[in-house]
Amino acid sequence: MSKRYFGTDGIRGTVNQYKINGDMFFKFGLAAGTYFRNLKKKKQIAIIAKDTRLSGYTLEPALVSGLASAGMHVYTLGPLPTNGLAMLTKKMDANLGIMITASHNPFYDNGLKLFGPDGLKLSDKIEKKIEKLIDTKISKHLINPDVLGRVKRLEDANDKYINILKSNFPRNFSLKGLKIAIDCANGAGYKSGPKILKSLGAKVYDIGTSPNGLNINSNCGSTFPNKIKFFSKKKKVNLGISLDGDADRIIICDEKGKIIDGDQIIAMIALRWKKKKILKGGVVGTLMSNYGLEKLFKTNKIKFIRANVGDRYVKEVMKKNRCNLGGEQSGHIILGNFATTGDGILVALEILYSMSKGKKASELFNNFRKIPQKLININVKDKSVINLKNCKQSIISAKQILKNKGRILVRPSGTEPKIRIMCESNDKKLMTKCINLIKRSIN
Repeated sequence: MSKRYFGTDGIRGTVNQYKINGDMFFKFGLAAGTYFRNLKKKKQIAIIAKDTRLSGYTLEPALVSGLASAGMHVYTLGPLPTNGLAMLTKKMDANLGIMITASHNPFYDNGLKLFGPDGLKLSDKIEKKIEKLIDTKISKHLINPDVLGRVKRLEDANDKYINILKSNFPRNFSLKGLKIAIDCANGAGYKSGPKILKSLGAKVYDIGTSPNGLNINSNCGSTFPNKIKFFSKKKKVNLGISLDGDADRIIICDEKGKIIDGDQIIAMIALRWKKKKILKGGVVGTLMSNYGLEKLFKTNKIKFIRANVGDRYVKEVMKKNRCNLGGEQSGHIILGNFATTGDGILVALEILYSMSKGKKASELFNNFRKIPQKLININVKDKSVINLKNCKQSIISAKQILKNKGRILVRPSGTEPKIRIMCESNDKKLMTKCINLIKRSIN
């Protein structure tokens, strides 16, 4: 049975339409609170963080009201990276943590990411149980007035998160002598990103740190890597860091201004961890991971497993195979020794820890030659178009044309009304031909 509200990464959509409005967020809060309250844990605590979208001010109170109406005591943390929320959910022994965010989407979208008491994103099974509760009568879940939840604001959430991050590295870890540029996408990492880098002694140049509620991800952040590229070259820094709206993604550029994506970052960390004998179980990528990365791991005798797209699915496969490293080309990277979900700031620190030993960024990366890859996104009204006979046949035909000369993947976006077509091949003309064949069947 498919899910009605949840996608590949929580709940997401346009604000004040269908499921992203105050009425629905009250129902989400009531349903999630009811589910976790029924687990009969001694503490009945939910914590909420958010990114910097203007709509957060209308959606958060509704969510809080739903949770408190279910008997959950609620702590609101304000703007905080998604993994900060996950870490504090576990540290505070909360029943659940909820991040109000639409990640890399534009300001007019918003949504929810839910985490259980272990700091992990909820499984499909639990999401379906919560969906059942959402669709039942509200009055059935409202608790008695004398046991309503209480609500409190925590002002030091970013400091707590920074302290947890620092605890993962030696006390003498220093970034003195390094110049670092960081683009925080006017999002959730705008405080903690620059602050932790400065506290470690780096000279920091920051952009995307002036959120106004409407400029999150707007021509900045990890989905616009040229911004950090040109800014880094201008400031002549050792490393450029680019986060997305909820700071769970990272794209970087080296001191020469070359953009480094998630696949190259994963390659560097995997090779380093193998050398240090701390890599466990292999590496988990996704269906989108470049074939060049797979070949690199094969050459270096590192097991490589592909999961469905979405860092939640990456984490599930990591857990199943007891791997401690996984991630996506987009920059969602999970360092399993330290985190339960993607964390752009944590990954940046892992990279900088390697650089603090005297190496340049350009020396650490470019460990494999990427197979040319092209990705296009097609806006659609109904993503089920991918299941129509004409579209299915075009995909079969494209795969036959490619044969052993490449790889093609067609999938509906889990977060936006789009069909994504990805093709990989050393033959660029063949790649374009296959993409156009499928594109015509969708348009």
